[in-house]
Amino acid sequence: MTSRRGARLESTPPGGAVPSAAVDAVAAARMLGTTDEQWATVLGRFDRHFGRLVHLLEEVYGPGEATTRELALLAELLATSWQERPADLHALDAAREADPTWFMSQRMLGGVLYVDRYAGDLEGVRRQIPYLEELGLTYLHLMPLFEAPEENSDGGYAVSSYRAVDPSLGTMAELRDLAAELRAHGIALVVDFIFNHTSDEHAWAQAARAGDPEHEAFYWFFPDRTMPDAYERTVREIFPDDHPGSFVPVPTPDGLGERWVWATFHSFQWDLNYANPAVFRAMAAEMLFLANQGVDILRMDAVAFIWKQLGTSCESLPQAHLLLQAFNAVCRIAAPAVLFKSEAIVHPDEVIEYISVDECQLSYDPLKMALVWSALATRDGRLLQQALERRHALPAGTSWVGYVRSHDDIGWTFADEDAAELGIDAAAHRRFLNRFYVDRFPGSFARGVPFQDNPRTGDCRIAGTTASLAGLEAGDAGAVDRIVLAHAIVLSTGGMPLLYLGDEVGQLNDYGALDEPGHGEDSRWVNRPRYPATRYAQRTDPSTDAGRIFARLRHLVEVRRRTPELAGNDLITFDTHNPHLVAYQRPGPGTLVLVVANVADDPQHVDATTLSGLPASAEDLLAGDVVDLRGGLTVPAHGVVWLRVAGGGGTHE
Repeated sequence: MTSRRGARLESTPPGGAVPSAAVDAVAAARMLGTTDEQWATVLGRFDRHFGRLVHLLEEVYGPGEATTRELALLAELLATSWQERPADLHALDAAREADPTWFMSQRMLGGVLYVDRYAGDLEGVRRQIPYLEELGLTYLHLMPLFEAPEENSDGGYAVSSYRAVDPSLGTMAELRDLAAELRAHGIALVVDFIFNHTSDEHAWAQAARAGDPEHEAFYWFFPDRTMPDAYERTVREIFPDDHPGSFVPVPTPDGLGERWVWATFHSFQWDLNYANPAVFRAMAAEMLFLANQGVDILRMDAVAFIWKQLGTSCESLPQAHLLLQAFNAVCRIAAPAVLFKSEAIVHPDEVIEYISVDECQLSYDPLKMALVWSALATRDGRLLQQALERRHALPAGTSWVGYVRSHDDIGWTFADEDAAELGIDAAAHRRFLNRFYVDRFPGSFARGVPFQDNPRTGDCRIAGTTASLAGLEAGDAGAVDRIVLAHAIVLSTGGMPLLYLGDEVGQLNDYGALDEPGHGEDSRWVNRPRYPATRYAQRTDPSTDAGRIFARLRHLVEVRRRTPELAGNDLITFDTHNPHLVAYQRPGPGTLVLVVANVADDPQHVDATTLSGLPASAEDLLAGDVVDLRGGLTVPAHGVVWLRVAGGGGTHE
């Protein structure tokens, strides 16, 4: 197919022929000042990816005049957005297309922070860049920072504008400048793309509230309870403390009655109606706007919920995947440097379904996170070992984002059937973990707080900083070792490790955060402390907990950076025949690194027979010496070893 400027858009999958209207729209969108070489670049990307986009949207919306019209408008948007993209980002696009697995290096290290709580504002983040370099960060996730309701914003996840920064934090120009400065220091910028819902204060929602038909169609409005009741027969409640079911009442435009709008999470977060293709196009425009500010990675929030279908759970439906792939194709054309990171807190079998080079190249690994804490509580590593064996592998060109804890809560997401194989009653185990981590179990070292607590059933999720959960707040003697051990596992299992900034100096729960406006109903604010200035000042003092934690974590990071076997995701579990030990091999070309982590409160031994398949000696990467394996291996309580041996022969990325 040839456009009016002689460009060809040919690479289309079956069912994905490019509509002539889309070709014409692209041709008409060429701006003055765009050179023939530049225009050839964007047309080449259309050639490679627009056919896939056509196919995906026709799968979702069906072929026909309405879809063709939307595709033409979308094609024009892509061409215009690409031309508005700054020159330095065009150069970044080319570099990352040439090196598509740039994010899988063992040198990658992520950090996450709330701008206001950690740095005050965007200028404060800029002033922290020297420290971020000291820590070794190459990826910085700024938690939601866009305009949102002043109170009850769900921590910023109720977005009132995707194109305006919260004025208390700065401006969009400052965010754009910060992105450029971070990039100059080798740090990729990550922000949340909250695309399942908007705040009820968003301009679209305000127009819908006033009765504008175009924007009413952006949300799920019903005139009475008939359809909401039908949907709620199969849809689960997410935040029952906020409102029952999935719908909330909204006054009619004349103020004389009420209607119902879908709000999966909080009453002030209205779900977008992706059954309307105009919503996809509108959100694609918001996404590309953020990409053109210099954002490198978009955390795709609540990916499982974006498609609704009567009679289903309205979670992880096939159309959700098709839409994510369509958003991915949008970026491959107009901003190919940008990656997606999925936030899918679903059954472990479903998490991996969102991960591919054509959908989300990165994904959180909530299962590993939860099972690290399970292992520390039980002193039993079998569930974690099992997960690494059967649920760690990923498609080529994709990566986990591993983390010890996040801004959110801990949910015990392991599969019941996995636990049953090990003789563990899953429901009883979750109740135990909930009791243990909120100090309701005798002898617990943890000082977490419950989130969404139900004392009658024992159901809840857990909030808390790493240090408070690991025992530092309780004064437990093993706390520092547990903190280091948990991070050592995340740093050595592959993928992108992520630190919640402040944890590297042992920050504790901030109970005073619950007294701040809008926080009282959400206990998760205790694990979002303000900048722990005293602990940072102590980070070079080895006599303090902050100093000990910081020094040991920095050592782990530095060793990882010079250990190419720890790049990528390749991992082979290693059976130590000891339930207290979690062990795995990271293969390299001609070498491998054996990691053995002890979750018990006392030393554990691996006998020589178990190690007999390895050479007689190994390089201890963390201790910097040589270990004789002929007598076996002893790992200290809450200890970890990274041993390099010859004869790996595996591959790593």
